[in-house]
Amino acid sequence: MGLRAHGRTFATLAEVMAKANEPKSGDELAGVAAADGAERVAAKAALAETRLGTFVEEPLLPPEQDELTRAFLDALEPAAYATLAGWTVGELRERLLADPPDVVAALRPGLLPEMAAAVAKLMSNLDLMLAARKLPVVAAGRTTLGGPGRLATRVQPNHPRDGVDGVLASTLEGLAFGCGDAVLGINPVDDRVEVVQRLADALQGLRERLQVPTQVSVLAHVSTQLHALEAGAPLDLLFQSVAGTAAANRAFGVDLRILDEADAAIRERGRLDGPARWYFETGQGSELSSAAHAGLDQVTLEARCYGVARRYRPLLVNSVVGFIGPEYLWDARQVIRAGLEDHFMGKLLGVPMGVDVCYTNHMAADQNDLENLAVLLAAAGCNYVMAVPMGDDCMLSYQTSSFHDAAALRELLDRRPAPEFEAWLEARGLMANGRLTERAGDARVLA
Repeated sequence: MGLRAHGRTFATLAEVMAKANEPKSGDELAGVAAADGAERVAAKAALAETRLGTFVEEPLLPPEQDELTRAFLDALEPAAYATLAGWTVGELRERLLADPPDVVAALRPGLLPEMAAAVAKLMSNLDLMLAARKLPVVAAGRTTLGGPGRLATRVQPNHPRDGVDGVLASTLEGLAFGCGDAVLGINPVDDRVEVVQRLADALQGLRERLQVPTQVSVLAHVSTQLHALEAGAPLDLLFQSVAGTAAANRAFGVDLRILDEADAAIRERGRLDGPARWYFETGQGSELSSAAHAGLDQVTLEARCYGVARRYRPLLVNSVVGFIGPEYLWDARQVIRAGLEDHFMGKLLGVPMGVDVCYTNHMAADQNDLENLAVLLAAAGCNYVMAVPMGDDCMLSYQTSSFHDAAALRELLDRRPAPEFEAWLEARGLMANGRLTERAGDARVLA
């Protein structure tokens, strides 16, 4: 197909999608970015006039080549798709911003991930925030996440040697600061079954002893977690990083068959009740890092990650937005834009989005930039953010949000923890009327 706007012609829909994207160093590295602002504007204009049905009729990745495309097309709900197939991408943007939340939410079953990516490219940062705020996604485990006026956190007690004492000390400090209602989730250094078992036993033992309403996850590879689950590890959620092409998922060591089998296993053996048994992580640029981007831009590929996630009705989906580095998001401006895009696209597709508001030390960003994005996301209704001691992960060596940041965001924007977790904090004397008490931060009260 050929698309024209402002005197410029684009050979394919994939080219229009890439060149309509806001500037990203990863798209430039891949050679798919617009040459300049004028070409970007022309691509946005051409994309705005593109029918949504085009994404079904002319898939960006052919279904015969990519199993994700096949799964996305098979999952389309015919009646919902028929409602919007004739709309343009520009009309979808207007509907998202103008229509009532229930009308907008009813569109979800008829949307391909590529449609979510397309409309994100036409939206300003404020548009992305307003639309996402209209699209809450509530998911429940032992805590109910994503409800109105709530902001949850993942306590991330990573340790450079997987030392249980250090992990538990960080966890106790986080709990004492009112953090951990989304999940107690640790990234192990050592991806062995016995390590997963040891860490899961320790975290679940602490959770049960203190009767904390939350979830436990050990973020090893899903195959390792499955072996640990079979050996009796007390896992609530399975974790896996996912990508937006079948080839990139193979680089992660997974495909839909493996994820389907893992889904059946956690539903049979996991400790958590209810339908939400997964924790997925994503991040713009991962497909390019494994040379599996198939010529597509990183925003489009990120949206496809959320298409994978919604197949499994997860409790948590997390864009680790600034983790990969400046190869894909050069500076704070690009990280902020990507965080708002990711949160919006996930919410539009119906997955319970959190964002790891983070940056690496070789990126042109600092703590103030991180805090700016955290405020924007919390205002936009983000389900949860990370909570790490002093915001400095001593194992992964990157900068993210701290226990203190979570408390400040809740106070600034009048947000509260998940209701079950708030009740637990109040019973422990750590919170009253949605605010931390003088006892907060002292882990000795939990001993």
